[in-house]
Amino acid sequence: MLRRLVAIVGPTASGKSSVAMELALELGGEIVNADSRQVYRGMDIGTAKPSLADRRRVRHHLFDICAPDETYSLGRFKRDALAALDEIWARDAFAWLAGGTGQYAWALLEDWNVPEVPPDTALRAELEAFAAERGHDALHARLAAIDPEAAERIDARNVRRVIRALEVERHTGVPMSAWQTRGSPDFEYLLFGMDVPLPELDARIDARVDAMFVAGFVDEVRALLDAGLSPVSSSMASIGYAEVARHLAGEFTLEAAIDETKRATRRLARRQQQWFRREDRRITWVRDAQDIEMHANIFTGACTNTIRGARR
Repeated sequence: MLRRLVAIVGPTASGKSSVAMELALELGGEIVNADSRQVYRGMDIGTAKPSLADRRRVRHHLFDICAPDETYSLGRFKRDALAALDEIWARDAFAWLAGGTGQYAWALLEDWNVPEVPPDTALRAELEAFAAERGHDALHARLAAIDPEAAERIDARNVRRVIRALEVERHTGVPMSAWQTRGSPDFEYLLFGMDVPLPELDARIDARVDAMFVAGFVDEVRALLDAGLSPVSSSMASIGYAEVARHLAGEFTLEAAIDETKRATRRLARRQQQWFRREDRRITWVRDAQDIEMHANIFTGACTNTIRGARR
């Protein structure tokens, strides 16, 4: 049984999902999700989830596996992803990993040791209140005092990740940075990054956001809230959902919600790019599916040597 996959990473709107779909249709294989928001049921339009039609044409994994009022963690992703990959390989099939959540991709490809610490809602509420009152820099300073290495890696504006690092240290007594050691996975892989110039990426983001609202994004968010989902839940902190929830609460006009969603998505894309750096020699940068086919040569008899060479 060959244990191998091709990972396709990059910022939001760079074309990862469509490229993975094109390659899976042409060359075979199954797609594994590495996007932290596409795991949630009922959150389809705002996460740009592959359509049901596409998921019928090619088997997809780790989509719609979590209720929107649950908290989905890095540790759970790694466990779920490895289980999905084992199923794929047991069928002697090939795996495509596609997504822009850098932590998810690297946790799998670098075999991170991820702490299994369940969410502490009381602690999270306390730390969120502290950040709201004192500012995200003050919260980040608390992390820097106990885990400077983690603080250096985590953007102070990413309050949720700062809180998670503090939560892990509080419950285990071990800094997050000490937990996140790296190893070697027991499978072979090639890693491709979608190479889209920033002006083009921004234009794609704007077009995607406009299309989301035309497709009924406001109704999707309204349905989630009407079903009882809290506007301060983890899933509703997702870009777009938070802005539309504020619109529905009367805080934003629709136009303001659209504009702020575009701005927040552009900021997200730039943060995602920090996970996948141009100088990282493990990543081959490509523009489209044809580039990946040309570089990978993954279905030839030399597949194993090709993949091993790409990892060096």
